[in-house]
Amino acid sequence: MASKAPNQLGTYLRDRRIRLDPAAFGFGGGRRRTPGLRREEVASRANISPTWYTWLEQGRGGAPSADVLDRIAKGLMLTEPEREHLYMLGLGRPPEARYQPVDGITPRLQRVLDGMALSPAIIKTAMWDVVGWNRAAAILLTDYAKLPREGRNILRLMFGSDHVRARNEDWDSIARFVVGAFRADVARAGANNSAEATKLVTELCLVSAEFEALWQDNDVVAHGDGVKRIHHSDAGLLAMEFSSFAVEGRPELGMIIYNPASPDDADRLRALLDAPR
Repeated sequence: MASKAPNQLGTYLRDRRIRLDPAAFGFGGGRRRTPGLRREEVASRANISPTWYTWLEQGRGGAPSADVLDRIAKGLMLTEPEREHLYMLGLGRPPEARYQPVDGITPRLQRVLDGMALSPAIIKTAMWDVVGWNRAAAILLTDYAKLPREGRNILRLMFGSDHVRARNEDWDSIARFVVGAFRADVARAGANNSAEATKLVTELCLVSAEFEALWQDNDVVAHGDGVKRIHHSDAGLLAMEFSSFAVEGRPELGMIIYNPASPDDADRLRALLDAPR
C-alpha cells in the first residue's frame, strides 16, 4: 500500500504558527500546552473559519484559494519570500506580482555596480526607470545624475531625445526591442494596468508616433542578450554586448551589463574610461 504524501503545507503552517508570541498579538490565556498561537487564533487573525484552517494544517479540504492564502500570510506576519513559499506549497505556483514603485537601490547593489569598473551597468525598474548605474555607464551611455528623476526613463530617452537616437547605430531594432521588453516587464511586475504605466504609455504615444506604432504591434520579447552599437564623440563607434539579469528577491528590478564585443572595442572603452574628466 502506497504511503500518503507528506502534508507540506500543513507542516509549514504549523511551524510558522508556533513561532509567534501570543502576547505580541494581544492573546493572553496563561499557560499553553504548546508554544505559539493556537489554530483558532490564527483563523481569527486571517478572518477564516477555524475548522477550515484546522483542515489545512491536517491536509484536508482540498486546495485553498489565493485569497485564503493571502489572509493566512497576513495573519502569520509572513515575509514576501515566506508568502511565495506558502503559495508554492498550497497552489503549486507563486502569487501574482504586486507592483511597487522603486525610487532607488540599496548600498549593497550600488557596490555591485561599482565593482564592475570596466563594464557599464545599470539597474532599471519594470517601468524602465534607471535607478542605479556605475561610472562606466555614466560615461558611455548617459550621465543619469545630471537628469531629473523623471528624465532617467529609458523609453523617454529613446523616443524623446534626438541625441540618444543619433548615438544608437541600430535605433530601429533597439527601439522595437525596448518596447517589447517593457511590455513584458510591466505585465510580469503586475503593473500593466497601473496608473504609472498608463500615464507613461499615453505620454509616449503623444510624443512619438513611432512608439505608438510599436506599442500597437503588441510584440513581447525576452530580455536575453544582444549587441548594441553606440556612437561616442570621443571613442567612435563601439560595439557592446549586453546581458540582462534578474535581481534576486526584487522582481521589479533588472540589471543590464555591457561588455566590449571585441578586443579593439575593449581598448577604446578602457581609454575612454581612463581619460581625465
